[in-house]
Amino acid sequence: MPLQFGDIYIPENFNEEFQPLKSRLESIINLSRSVGNERRYSVPQNKLMRICLLTGLSLSGKRDIGGIEEIRLQKGNRFVPSFFTHQELSPLYSALIKLRYNDSGLDLTNNRVLSRIISAEMTRGRDFLLADNNLESYLFSSVGRAAHSMDIPVLNLLIGNYGDAEMEATLDINSKAITNSQIIIAGATGSGKTNLLAVLMQQIRQRSSESAYPVNFLLFDYKGEFSDIQNNAWLSHFDVDRSCILDPIDSPLPFTPFKDFTGRSINEINLYSTEMASALASIDRSSPSSIMGNRLSDAIVECYKQTNGAPISFASMLKEYKARMKDPEKEDSISSILKQLDRANIFDTEDRVDMIGESYIVKMDGYPKDGPIAKAIVYFIMSKLNNIYDQLDKQADNGEVVEIRHFSIIDEAHYMLSFDNRPLRNLIAVGRNKGLSVILATQNMADFKNKGFDFYANAQYPLIMKQQTIDDKVIKDLFGVSGQELHDIRSAIAGLSKGELIIKDQMAYALGMGSKYKIIHINHLV
Repeated sequence: MPLQFGDIYIPENFNEEFQPLKSRLESIINLSRSVGNERRYSVPQNKLMRICLLTGLSLSGKRDIGGIEEIRLQKGNRFVPSFFTHQELSPLYSALIKLRYNDSGLDLTNNRVLSRIISAEMTRGRDFLLADNNLESYLFSSVGRAAHSMDIPVLNLLIGNYGDAEMEATLDINSKAITNSQIIIAGATGSGKTNLLAVLMQQIRQRSSESAYPVNFLLFDYKGEFSDIQNNAWLSHFDVDRSCILDPIDSPLPFTPFKDFTGRSINEINLYSTEMASALASIDRSSPSSIMGNRLSDAIVECYKQTNGAPISFASMLKEYKARMKDPEKEDSISSILKQLDRANIFDTEDRVDMIGESYIVKMDGYPKDGPIAKAIVYFIMSKLNNIYDQLDKQADNGEVVEIRHFSIIDEAHYMLSFDNRPLRNLIAVGRNKGLSVILATQNMADFKNKGFDFYANAQYPLIMKQQTIDDKVIKDLFGVSGQELHDIRSAIAGLSKGELIIKDQMAYALGMGSKYKIIHINHLV
């Protein structure tokens, strides 16, 4: 009877203890890739673990089982099922483990014992590959072709456990049973939002990065925590390295924010110019006159005429705008914001990267969070993603789950929710059948509902963490409660500790009975 690889836990401190092998492996792979603008290859965590496990199990010799029970496992962090089924290797793992541990006396049907055995074998493989020239010999003697499964990965994200129970708390991101995959998070400073974002990203990447349908992400790092060199170890959780970090202060973001209208009609450019003029006014929270707005719109149209529809620049917009002013030397709110964007040099003049084909972290802590530059970065990237998704086919669908292509993750999202952010709204609407998802994190639950858009109504998972101010109206709208039930939920939110959240209990609503919420203790990752 083959062994069953269910509920197998990852060894504690895996990232730190296996980093030397990861670095050495990447240095060999990237020898011929470190030219031009080509991105370095980062070995996914699952692939590193699989290499070590297969290497360890391939080594003959009697196993010392004395230290098996002492191996520590990560609480709540398991191997995804596809780790064992990938390339149909499960029978091989089973046969080799039985062969190596046939006379050990260990209960191979116990998932904790099996977890420790797998950890021991991965460590054995790591140590062997790091010794002498074994890694080079292993790489250059390996032959054969990779067999890629075309199955869409199941994104059932394990984020923690419910209450004091051991029952695992998961978020279903891509099954056909849910209407969308948007997540919104509200939590005051110190509530554990950063760790929750890391857990979500880690789970998404762990379950998909080796599949034929990897889910990439774009994170706006307002606080600079994810891009901080002191937190380099965090990156391995997401199967990326420092090459994914984009710092617009060091060099322009490697794409143009403007739409390409080559071969398109002037009517499309006119519509786009009006929207762009409105956006620039919103970003700077100014109230330009209709004359200024029309002047900017005309300037944008003229810029596109000069490029024959190719993407334009802030410099050309400023030049054309000034040319239409009675006194070009005089500053107004529009010319001021254009001048700031031109001087900041935050975008390239052409696309040099695949924004959804790779994962990126945009370092944002060098700009004031509520300032025009930070807002422009997020706004124009959202607009860019809209343009990309307009050209994509509908997401793949195997009847049970749908493809998720990409996650945009905006921390400190309240700075982007205080005005009519049309690209963000469009992204949420278009993304539902194109495989795009959005995670928005902010401090106050009330930030997600404004006169322009109700983000609560468009999110599959509103996650409420500890709040500085509890808004009864939001609770009523979100949970559909009043009276004692409202009081209970309000009390539960007030009593949340760091690393805890409240989520709507859909089962209770379906049955029409029981508590309308559940408390989740989030797994600790960073």
